[in-house]
Formats: sequence, C-alpha cells, structure tokens
Amino acid sequence: MRRMLGLTLFLFACKDQTPEPPVAATTKPVAPAARKGVPRSDWNRIAQELDLPFFWASDTNTDGTVDEPEVSLLWGMTDSASATLKQLDDVHARIAAVHEKGHAAADLPEREAKRRKLVLEELAQGRATLVAHDFTKDPDQDKAIVKHLAKAAALIERLHARQLGTFALMQELQTTDHAASKALFARNQGPWCEAPATESNPDCSALPSFPPKVSGLYPAAMQREGFCESMAKDKEGSKWLADHFSVIVENDGKYQNVPYTVAYKEDMEAVAVQLESAAVAIRVVEEAPFQEYLRAAAKAFRNNDWPSADEAWSKMNVNNSRWYLRVGPDEVYFEPCGAKAGFHMSFGLIDKGSLKWQSTLDPLKQEMEDVLAKLAGPPYKARKVDFHLPDFVDIVLNAGDSRSAHGATIGQSLPNWGPVANEGRGRTVAMTGFYIDADSRADQETQAKSLFCAETMKSFTTDPGPQLMSTVLHEAAHNLGPAHDYKAGGKTAPQVFGGPLASTMEELKAQTSALFFTDWLVGKGSIKDEERRRAHVRDLFWAFGHISRGMYTADNKPKSYSQLAAIQLRNFLAAGAVTWKADEKAGNGTDVGCFEVDHAKLPSAIEDLMLRVARIKGRGDKKGAEALVKEFVDAEDEGKKLMAVITERVLRAPKASFVYSVKY
Repeated sequence: MRRMLGLTLFLFACKDQTPEPPVAATTKPVAPAARKGVPRSDWNRIAQELDLPFFWASDTNTDGTVDEPEVSLLWGMTDSASATLKQLDDVHARIAAVHEKGHAAADLPEREAKRRKLVLEELAQGRATLVAHDFTKDPDQDKAIVKHLAKAAALIERLHARQLGTFALMQELQTTDHAASKALFARNQGPWCEAPATESNPDCSALPSFPPKVSGLYPAAMQREGFCESMAKDKEGSKWLADHFSVIVENDGKYQNVPYTVAYKEDMEAVAVQLESAAVAIRVVEEAPFQEYLRAAAKAFRNNDWPSADEAWSKMNVNNSRWYLRVGPDEVYFEPCGAKAGFHMSFGLIDKGSLKWQSTLDPLKQEMEDVLAKLAGPPYKARKVDFHLPDFVDIVLNAGDSRSAHGATIGQSLPNWGPVANEGRGRTVAMTGFYIDADSRADQETQAKSLFCAETMKSFTTDPGPQLMSTVLHEAAHNLGPAHDYKAGGKTAPQVFGGPLASTMEELKAQTSALFFTDWLVGKGSIKDEERRRAHVRDLFWAFGHISRGMYTADNKPKSYSQLAAIQLRNFLAAGAVTWKADEKAGNGTDVGCFEVDHAKLPSAIEDLMLRVARIKGRGDKKGAEALVKEFVDAEDEGKKLMAVITERVLRAPKASFVYSVKY
C-alpha cells in the first residue's frame, strides 16, 4: 500500500528520504535465531495482508530462517519510507502470530466482517512476485537517475489515480485501520476487486462505503449505460473521443474537452521537474539520446505536445543507451470508452539479447507485411514498412497504467498515434524480467500439467525463450497489415468497430500473427520445428491464463486478451488441431480430461483464423468481428464448458502480482 503524505503524495523506499517513526510494534520482538516456523510462501502472503513492505525473496541457505540478506524492502507500500531491515524481528513476530492464530477477530457489523473476509480472498488470488534491482554500486550519475525517476513514478501513480476516479477515494482509505484493505487498494489501484472469484461480488471492496466504479475522465452524470456509444455517434462527442490527451468536463451545464496539462497542471509540472532533474544528472555523451528524451518528455508534461516527445523517444535504441524509459499517456484499454490515454511509466535496463531477433527479422519485415496483405485482400494493400523490431527490456519499475494488479505487460508497441506511429518509426519492446523466478516457473509447470495431456507436455517448457519469441512476433505484428493508421472506408478501427471491439480485434490480429509467423519462420529455416512446437504450446498455455480471467469485467466491459484467447482456442478445437480427451489423465496423473495438441493440423488452423481476422480488419467488417465474439466467446456449447474447466484448474494457483524493490 502507498504511504500518503500531504495531498496523497505516494512515498517510496528511497535512501535520501527522512525516516519517519516506525509503526509501533504490536508484539514483542524475537531474536534472529527464532525467525523460523513460517513457510516462505505464507510469510509473503501474510506480509501483504498486513500491508508490510517486506518480501522474503528466497531461503538461500535453506535453514528455514528469515535472514536479513534474503529480504527485500518493497517500493510504494505503506511505511516504505521508514522501513529498515532492523525491524525484521518485529515484522516476523507479527507474521508468525497471524500464521499461528489467524487475523485478530473484531466486533464488527455483519457487512463489514463480510467485506474484510472478501478482501482477504481477493488478495489471496494474487501471489506477490518480486522484481528487484540494486544500483547501490553503480556510478553516482546512475543512482541520481534512478532516484528522480522513482519520484516521477510516484507522481505518475497519482496522475493515473485521477484518471481512474480513485484519487478522491484515498482520503476515505486513510481513515481505516484495516491493513488488508489498504494493501488491496494499493495493488488494484482502487477499491474494486479484480480477481476472478471476487470481481463480481458487490460486497468485495477496499472501502466500507462500497463506491461505484466511476471514471475520472468523464463527468459522473454522463456515465450511464451506453454513454460511450452515444458519444461516438454524436458529431461533437466523436471529436471529444478522438482527442486522446484530454478530460471531458462539465462547465455551466455544457461538456467540453480540457487538456491534461490544464486538468492536471500541478501534477504534470511535478513530473516535469523530476524528468528534468534526471536529465541534468547525466554527464556522459553516450547517454545523449536518453537525456534528450527526458527533456522532451518534461516539455510534453507542460504543453501536451506528445508527438515531439515521441520523436526523441524513437531515436533511442538498444545500441545508444543502457536505459529504457517510456513515460506519459499511451494505452486506452483501462477506460470505459477506450479513447483516452492512460498515464504510465515503464523504466528499465536494456537487455542486449534482442539483437539476435533483430538481426533475424529485420531482413524479413517487408516480406511479413506482404504476406499479411495477401491474406487481408482488397481493399487493403501492402505498405512499405520500416519499424523498429523489439528491444528487450529488464523492467525496474512499472507505474500507473503499466502496473497491473495481476500479471504484467510483456510486450508493447508505441506510440499509438501521431507521425512517429504513422510513419513506422515507433519502438517495440519485449519485457524480459517477468515470470522467470522459481515460484512463477513452478506454478507454470503445475498448471500446465493439470491441463495438457502427457504427450503435449513433452513440448512444454518454462524456459522463457519460446514465450519471448512469440512476444517479439506479436509486437512486430502491431506494425503490420491493417494496423493503427489504416482506414477502411475512410474510417479508423475505433470508428468502425467501437473502442473495446477495436482493441480486441487488433490484439487478436497480433497474437494470431505471432502463431502464424512462428510457422512461417520454420519454412524460412530461421527456427527449428521443435522450437515451433514449444512456442505453440506456450502460446496455448498463455491463452489458458487469460481465459481463466473471464471474458468480461464486473461492469460488463469486454476483456480483450481473454476474448482473443477464447476465439483462438475454440477455433482450434473446432478444427481438430486441439482435442479435449475427456477420459485421459492430464500430465499430472491426477486430473481427468486434458488437451492434446495435434502439431500437424495446427498450422492450417492458425492460417485459417489468420485469414479470417485479417479480412475482417482489412475490410472494416464489424458484423464479422461481432460474429467471431458471438461464436467463440459467448456461445453456450461444449467449448464454454471447457473454458470453465480451464478456469478452475488455472485458478488453483494465485496469479503473479508483481512488487518492486529498488535500491540506490
């Protein structure tokens, strides 16, 4: 949970902050030798429930004792600024008490008692998963960069809270003494539950007032059922939605667009100051492109000129900076109309491993475009494409719209609009630091064995390589075929399909392209058939994970990735490329019923789906897109029953909920 200071400024565990008095101990501290008796997984779960900024990363010496070198201090939670490892004795004592006796019971009204129980159920569906970086031995310049960008990340969280409509709710949160509620609000960036088993329960909330979900980007009075569709059909309303960097407000009974720089002026200026300070800290000419982007981004936070910031950003790459940073408003998936750009920050270190894939795919980009154009058919025509292939990034911090309650973005192509995007000069990145820890890989193995038959499990691997290749191809495909700048009948995809359906179709195109081009690369001799098999099985496993999250949010908004996953799986089932063997035991030898992949039939099934999707996108065929959803997402048939089986087995293990530790 974020510690709030003054006007709800988020605090982080930074060395230069003045420590505040720690929270009074509730139990008598114990000697280090007594820090035993709580398994590491339980220790971290309870620490989260108590809203403690401590994470036991590994039992390095396997002695069952929580030792200081094994513990990380977490970024962005309550008391992060004052937390030290000297408190570990008391922290362990508090955790051990809950492990032994459970959370202390309180004399509460029935609904409040139920709410608190559901808060714990919501938290339990996510497993805190550490992303840690230590810059303490790096040059002073680098430590200064990290310090200022950590402060910028705090402000980005604040800006995004305004967009989400949760900023004003933080005041109510300050009045509660329920630590788990604070932890939930922090993880979910608001009071609303998001985990599959609790997201639709009206009694699940981090706040006793149970506030309705109201976006901060539109007047509350406007937000009735179907308001996005009504605006899109209205001449003036469609103009409001087309302006991605503004808030719609009510003024004297009339609606109008207000630029982000006006609506959020104070916070925007504060971010700009931190970005400029990071730029000033740079003293080496080798980081000139990064320095230029920091300055350009700072200006954009003052004048809303994001295309100019994009120009500077597009000039950074794997060869001219050790850093990766994207800060500003970009994706629209988070908001009800799929139109306004969400503030986020992704900050990390460049991983040179991307050079291999860049050298492999760079000569093939135009040919890949030509292949998709042929599948799409008229009126789409192949374009000359010249986009950056993915850089690999080891993420240090995600903030705002980049920080999810569960899971993490593993690939991204930006910007979404403007000259840099339209001229193919944007950047694509693949994030390499997620899901590679021992806990995540163990969960992956367990989940896969519960769903795949033994024969298919022979091609399953927890090695990140196949999934990384798929991510590279997915993100490259966002720049290929009928993409963001393509107009069918003079209309863009959001105008043709509507924002949410447009997002689903674009992600379906990209992910199906990843499958399609994996097969294509085998034909080119770029990868081996065994690599193809492993990539396809991992992609199906990825689809299972998204299917388990459900097809719609609690307020009935479509989940793009979940729907594309359902469309893919049920297509492959219909084609016989994936078979449900109801009487066969799964790879774990326990569950009855499992999925078998027919690798001989799968390429044909993938190409058929790719053809259908490309033509829908190329022709602006809204009815065709709606038919896909009706047939493979909403239909009540055997496929729907299998999706329920997938959900039950995947959700036996909690989903990764990434937490960050940054030392400098």
